[in-house]
Amino acid sequence: MIVVRDVFQLKFGKAKEAKAAWKEGVVILKKHNFPASRVLTDLTGAYYTFILESTYSDLAAFEQSLKNELGMKEFGEWYHTRFVPLVESGRREMFTVVE
Repeated sequence: MIVVRDVFQLKFGKAKEAKAAWKEGVVILKKHNFPASRVLTDLTGAYYTFILESTYSDLAAFEQSLKNELGMKEFGEWYHTRFVPLVESGRREMFTVVE
């Protein structure tokens, strides 16, 4: 099992907007039967950190999910018009779950 975290550094003061925008994005994803991501925000460390955390059975499952998401026109339009303008930078972290 793997955990994927998409870590975004939001522009200063844009946390409330990002949370509201993400709620819109979740509606689109649910309509297309995507599993929910967990949303995390900072308590310490870099201000205005917004993290989307998802779990997959393996890298192949992540790759297929990403391919499906990138092929979804409605989500892409929302992402580039509503979410990206709020973001300063971002990165992806991937972890193997050890239990």
